[in-house]
Amino acid sequence: MTAALVATPSRDRPATGTLLVAGVVLATMTEAIASTVLSLGRGDIIGDTYATPDEFAWLDVGYTAPKLIGFMAAAWLMSRISPRNLIVGSTLVMGAACAIAAITARLDLLVVLRVMQGFSGGVLLVAGQAIIFLAYPRRYQPILQALFAIGSVVAPATIAPALQGWLLDSQSWTWIFFSVVPVSLAATGLVLLADYPVPLNVARRPFDWIGFSLVATTLFCFTYVFSQGSRWDWFEESRILWLTVIGTAALLAFLGQQAMGKGRGLLDFTLFWSEDFSFAFIVSFVAGAALFGSAFLIPSFAVSVLAFTPTDAGLLLLPSGALFIGALLTAAFLMQVRRIPPIATVPFGILMIMASMWMLSGSTIESGADDMMPAILLRGLGLGFLFLSITLIAFGKLNEQNLASGIGLFNTGRQLGGLMGVALLQTLIENNIAANVAVLGANVTAGVLAVSERLAATTAMLAVKGMDPLAAGRAATSLLGRAVAGQSTVIAFDTAFNAVALLFVIAAPVLVATKIGLSRYMRKHTELPSLELNAVPTLIATTLDMTPNWPSPTLASNVLDDRSRRQVEDAQAPA
Repeated sequence: MTAALVATPSRDRPATGTLLVAGVVLATMTEAIASTVLSLGRGDIIGDTYATPDEFAWLDVGYTAPKLIGFMAAAWLMSRISPRNLIVGSTLVMGAACAIAAITARLDLLVVLRVMQGFSGGVLLVAGQAIIFLAYPRRYQPILQALFAIGSVVAPATIAPALQGWLLDSQSWTWIFFSVVPVSLAATGLVLLADYPVPLNVARRPFDWIGFSLVATTLFCFTYVFSQGSRWDWFEESRILWLTVIGTAALLAFLGQQAMGKGRGLLDFTLFWSEDFSFAFIVSFVAGAALFGSAFLIPSFAVSVLAFTPTDAGLLLLPSGALFIGALLTAAFLMQVRRIPPIATVPFGILMIMASMWMLSGSTIESGADDMMPAILLRGLGLGFLFLSITLIAFGKLNEQNLASGIGLFNTGRQLGGLMGVALLQTLIENNIAANVAVLGANVTAGVLAVSERLAATTAMLAVKGMDPLAAGRAATSLLGRAVAGQSTVIAFDTAFNAVALLFVIAAPVLVATKIGLSRYMRKHTELPSLELNAVPTLIATTLDMTPNWPSPTLASNVLDDRSRRQVEDAQAPA
């Protein structure tokens, strides 16, 4: 059986092609807004829904886990549904779910709506990126993928927080969901107006319900563990321990079931015969940790330490979005016009991100937006040079049969890397705050001259303001304790910024070694079939000499071609 997939729209009508790209980019922005709504609006939503932290956690898990599951299911859906119709349907579901979420404060209904938003968002991202790859020649992909990254990567990292901060301060959190509705309608209209792609015949595969159930269990368990583990002190809580065990067992069962499926399962193992995809898939975990980790640290530091408002915290990242986009377009120009290989910009991206995190590690409680801005701008440049390169490396050599599976798997790795990065940074900050308070508190005692002078000066100042001397003394002690706690938090965040920089120091040599190892492995496994194939003509020539009355040279040539073809097919077949 076959199914329709995208080949190319009519390339004699560039206007409709522009509409398709614009529609896909707008559609991805709906996911960007929905995915980041809890980053700044958490406190407001908890207040309006009267939710406990445990109940509110389901709004987060209920979005992220279905999004990961959508990544894995998108390839099969694209074999049954036209990618354009899949994009339109996912975008409309996202808009409808956000519209309903904006008019209700019922927690159970919001959880259901978040599940719908997450799954439709995951399918939307895979189908949107795949349709651009399939609809246009590979030589145009650098600039097209740079445009796609504006909606899928730049928007959730810079644009969406600024919009949400302004809406929270000027309106309410419901307006964040309302803002998705017009964007989804505009995206749907543009995609429908675009030229309909020419279909390709792609073999259908039956849906692997067992594999889907196992991977869904795995992703749900790991999402809950990584997003909520730090709240429960990880394995000190039995639910975290059991979910880790269940998720690990489901993952091992899924991999075993897929291996025994011999290509008929949910996971397409032919992806890993591509050296570039295998390398990029490993890099996606590190890149996700850097992107999501830094995007978590900067606003959190601004709000919790520097007392920024949601608007100010959101605007803090907005200028870096311009440099992010500029770096994407610059890298696309170098790759598309100057023919620079994508791997060439990766070291620059890594070095820029490392430098920016190191610069932010020097922040203090007196820091302001102007002090942090150079590092934030440098981070935007680094992310732009890094993400486009990884995208082109990962998908540049995949074919129409496994492209959607590769995009879904790559995005799953990036999202899981982000979850792991944020979870580790949260744990690092919490542990360091407690340790720093203990260390600083042990040295801030009444017997220390500087402490006594500080307390006396603060007490005198409060007494001059009209406070009772006894109450002024207690207030001075309380203020000193708050100062110690504040300084402990600053040191903890600075340590976390340094941790992100050190991540690349450790990961860079590991990734280089992985790249070399993959190259040698692939070269070894391609040289052996080539040697066997080179021996075929000699074998047939010997056979011709020994066989009397061979029908004709033409027939001998056909036999040679047929046997050679079978040798190649056997060599390329997955084990």
